[in-house]
Amino acid sequence: MNKALRLLYGCLLAISLSSSLLFAQSGTILINVREANQQPVIGATLRLTDRADTTRKLYAISDTAGKASFRVTAGRSYRLLVTSIGYKPLLHELLNAADQLTLIMQSDNVQLQGVSVTAAKPLVRQEDDKTIVDPEPIAATSTSAYELLEKTPGLFLDPDGNVYLSSTTPATIYINGREQKMSAADIASLLKSLPPNSIARMEVLRTPSARYDASSSGGIVNVILKKGVNIGMTGSANAGFNQGRFGNQFVGLNLNYNQGRRSSYLNLNYTRRNTYEQIQTNRAFSTDSILRQNAYTTYPAQIFYTGYGVGFEVSKKWDLNVDGRFSWNESNSSASNMNQISQISTDRLLSDNLNQIDGSNRLLSVTQGVTAKYKIDTLGSELITDVSYNFMGNRGSQDFSTQYLRPESPRTSGDGDFDSQRNLLAVQVDLKYKLTKSITLETGTKVTWQQFNSRQDYFTWRSNQRVPDAGRTNAFDYRENINAAYAQISKSFGAFLLKGGVRFENTNMDGHQRVPVDTTFKINRTDLFPYVYLSRRVAKVAGYELRSYLVYRRSITRPAYDYLNPAARYVDQYLFDRGNPALRPQFTENYEVNISVEDRPLFAIGQNNTRDIFTNVVYQDPARPSIAYRTYDNLGVNKETYFRALAGIPPIKRYFFVVGAQYNYNEYSGIYENKPLNFKRGSWSFFTYHSLKIDTRSTFTLNGFIRTRGQLQFYELSNFGGLNMSLNRKFMKDKLMVTLTANDIFFTNYYQFTLQQGSVSADGLRRNDTRRFGLTLRYNFGLRKKEERTNMFNMEAPAQN
Repeated sequence: MNKALRLLYGCLLAISLSSSLLFAQSGTILINVREANQQPVIGATLRLTDRADTTRKLYAISDTAGKASFRVTAGRSYRLLVTSIGYKPLLHELLNAADQLTLIMQSDNVQLQGVSVTAAKPLVRQEDDKTIVDPEPIAATSTSAYELLEKTPGLFLDPDGNVYLSSTTPATIYINGREQKMSAADIASLLKSLPPNSIARMEVLRTPSARYDASSSGGIVNVILKKGVNIGMTGSANAGFNQGRFGNQFVGLNLNYNQGRRSSYLNLNYTRRNTYEQIQTNRAFSTDSILRQNAYTTYPAQIFYTGYGVGFEVSKKWDLNVDGRFSWNESNSSASNMNQISQISTDRLLSDNLNQIDGSNRLLSVTQGVTAKYKIDTLGSELITDVSYNFMGNRGSQDFSTQYLRPESPRTSGDGDFDSQRNLLAVQVDLKYKLTKSITLETGTKVTWQQFNSRQDYFTWRSNQRVPDAGRTNAFDYRENINAAYAQISKSFGAFLLKGGVRFENTNMDGHQRVPVDTTFKINRTDLFPYVYLSRRVAKVAGYELRSYLVYRRSITRPAYDYLNPAARYVDQYLFDRGNPALRPQFTENYEVNISVEDRPLFAIGQNNTRDIFTNVVYQDPARPSIAYRTYDNLGVNKETYFRALAGIPPIKRYFFVVGAQYNYNEYSGIYENKPLNFKRGSWSFFTYHSLKIDTRSTFTLNGFIRTRGQLQFYELSNFGGLNMSLNRKFMKDKLMVTLTANDIFFTNYYQFTLQQGSVSADGLRRNDTRRFGLTLRYNFGLRKKEERTNMFNMEAPAQN
């Protein structure tokens, strides 16, 4: 595979270098925008995009004579998009820029107050080194941002809330361009509090540039929230429910306001949800003994969410935006775990006990950000300063008990309280400067400070006395400071775009375990992370441009405090968690080649080479084989080769679809329990999305995925997947939308797992409340711009002259 990758890189690079560089002269092109009756179209918006460098976009507004002009370079190809209220969008390809051009716009007969279906808007499109996902068609069938991610083609989520893109390393979640620096469980809780219709778009960066944190080895998913961008006062009210074994209900209100140089928005949402999780595990801890565990947990919760923001155009050069989010999550849990130890040869039950845990949890999340943008010139040069603060407080309690059924023994019980607080402050300055029309410099700095404090106090009842439980009680403080700086430069020449850069990161970690033992540690290190990106036009097939991208990136995954803390943490009487203070960070080098058609991704092939990979491992206690310790180790190296393809058809009258596939092949080599541990495993993932327009007001959609022979660390997963359907219809002059949904119709979105790891042999099943049927209502009000039709592959209407 290495030879094939090197050969492909070499061929594409040879093609690129063989092209001659052209130094062309610039000139002015005058554009006349007219109606069919030759009357001028006043105030139309014109966007001119350089086909060779899509980051270069010029804008103009037609004057009272319907005229606008651009400064262009002779010999280059451009794409011109013209939009105006009351007219259908018009797309024109400028292959050889002329001195003058007249464009005729077709009128749109739909009134402004209505919702019309006019322009082509892609669900998935490629923009340089990132994929843009428009969530609008999926949002109507989802109750939260978490569900929206689950249904996005090409994104996969595990039951713990981790998001996966190209590799088996989880992606990093950003919101409005800011890294959240939370655990997977905390991020999942945050995403479940976000209403789906508050999201404007999602940016998927599988190979982020030097501008982004190097800790994003698995890529980045950047969730961009909607802001007040409409004319006047607009908004929507929504409500709905869905029902599985348990039910979810939600209600929300979104307001947007824009007047002159000021815009604002307000999102309010209340959700009441409940779900369950079932985990069955069988673990052999000796040649003739097996431990069978069956855990069932319910999670009822209610969530209050508020999002707000205000934007100011201070002057023609200065923009200021203030935004924030507030989330309050009240949740409870009730867990029942049956534990049985049997003799394999005789199937005789040796031990039988029941663990029960009832808990309550209160989670408060507050985020506040301020962004200032200074426009340096009209070429796109800008200076952006972003300051953000995030607070997350988690407080709760637990009551636990164990009933010993065989051999019969007195019941044990206890209780505990926990309190944790996380404060994160980030300051980032980014400069984008156009040195020339074809050369762009990007540089910046970022400083983050994180403080995390946690305290857990547990007690057990002994002889009718409440005494401290040393096995569960712990307290620790954690400090983290990361200082970063980067510089990268991009240059377009002919059909090429070359971008290269390097990122410098200085990491400082200070952890202090106070209870039960002192496990203080400090980590200070500095690393460099290079990045290279090359794009060029390969060919033009049937009028469509075929463009290739080559990417190289180095990244780091740092061990979190929980991975480093060696103090044992009680899970149940058979399982403990503990960290490894000797754990080293893991480094990944990523190579990728991908191809897109127009702005739509087609296929990609790449490889991740990871050294010092730290993996979740399980060790059995030699003295007490029934007890296992779950921890992390740097066991070896992993080479992961992946292939991703995406295809579809344009709308055939009322129907279109997209289908995709991804293949991951892992080759692992390491040492476990002082013995060689090597394995090779391949896994396929398939996903699809279909849309059928029944009539002018009704649409049927279907989406689903299948994963075969999946992998989660050393766990081998069975085949699993899910199929979702929705039917929506508009009423009341298209202002009211009613949506019926059915998620995981065949109840197949669960998996069985096996773990064959040294002396550990286990298997089991994990299932959640994924099959649900629901109803959603959304009412749009206020004076609105015309909405756009979602078209998976953005098959544009022919250009008109």
